[in-house]
Amino acid sequence: MPSLFDPLTIGDLQLPNRIVMAPLTRGRATREGAPTPLMGTYYSQRAAAGLIISEGTGINREGLGWPFAPGLWSKAQIEGWKPVTDAVHQAGGRIIAQLWHMGRLVHPDFLDGAAPLSASISTAPFKAHTFDGKKPYAEARTATLDDIRRTIDDYAGAARNALAAGFDGVQLHGANGYLIDQFLRDGTNRREDEYGGSIENRIRLLREVTEALMAEVGAGKTHVRLSPNGEVQGCDDSDPHPLFTAAGAALGELGVASIELREPGSQSSFLATDVYPLSPAIRKVFGGALILNSDYVDTTAEQRLTDGAADAISFGRPFIANSDLVERLRSGALLNEPNPRTFYTAGPEGYTDYPLLPEQRAA
Repeated sequence: MPSLFDPLTIGDLQLPNRIVMAPLTRGRATREGAPTPLMGTYYSQRAAAGLIISEGTGINREGLGWPFAPGLWSKAQIEGWKPVTDAVHQAGGRIIAQLWHMGRLVHPDFLDGAAPLSASISTAPFKAHTFDGKKPYAEARTATLDDIRRTIDDYAGAARNALAAGFDGVQLHGANGYLIDQFLRDGTNRREDEYGGSIENRIRLLREVTEALMAEVGAGKTHVRLSPNGEVQGCDDSDPHPLFTAAGAALGELGVASIELREPGSQSSFLATDVYPLSPAIRKVFGGALILNSDYVDTTAEQRLTDGAADAISFGRPFIANSDLVERLRSGALLNEPNPRTFYTAGPEGYTDYPLLPEQRAA
């Protein structure tokens, strides 16, 4: 049976191991969403991962509502990403861009006061991160058919830009209560047109965006992230099993290279309710590579590979504090603990300055 350290082919990519770096928002870009040289250091430090999935990267101004997060819609952003992807490749790594539209989770402060876009009129719970601190979310407006067509075009444009910036592919962020997820789930999608109501209609945007990405970069470079679980950021579904099974089957029919499933257990603070795993059902209907994510340690990750539940495992927070995570997992070494205080702050502290294993052993 495969181990974390066995090679794997995912679409067009040949991975030297099955340890994937999960997408992690870190807030080190410029205010205009252009990547910085520090981001090149950060990602290249982690190039030993079989695959790096970039932090969420905005497809347009309307869809990016996180301070100092990067984008892929402007020339400056493309040029800013080029040295980052070059640094990863020079270090022997592979990196794909996660394409992100936050939907109703974009605060009007990012939109010159305009309402954010979503499947239907709704307001997210809790508060948004803004340049001026946390603020309550505002009511989102219902996307028109013109809005939907424009958004699909912007996803396609971001995919083109990703290849121009040197990425090895793209991942559609369809998880965690953001725009695609808001269309998938009946708790946030109350539409009565071809994008709402039935499961077939609610997965339509997921399918159409995925098709647009594949048309730009090819199926072998197209990946999707889903979170087939309970409520997340106020986004929920009354019957997730048939919904996400249908979504997985549709992505399988399209032939995307991989699905990454964020499937935390009930111990995760990210979820508001207890959940049960839907990955076994999705595994049955999706023939591409399946990547599982959230709260895994080396022993549980190996078990998921051994029992055939997944082809690879993606690690999030462990990669924040351990740029040499692959070597630490290989040798059974202790892991550095991440410092949450520095998750989204500017500068190298808590970003590129965690100690490496040889340094700790020497000390």
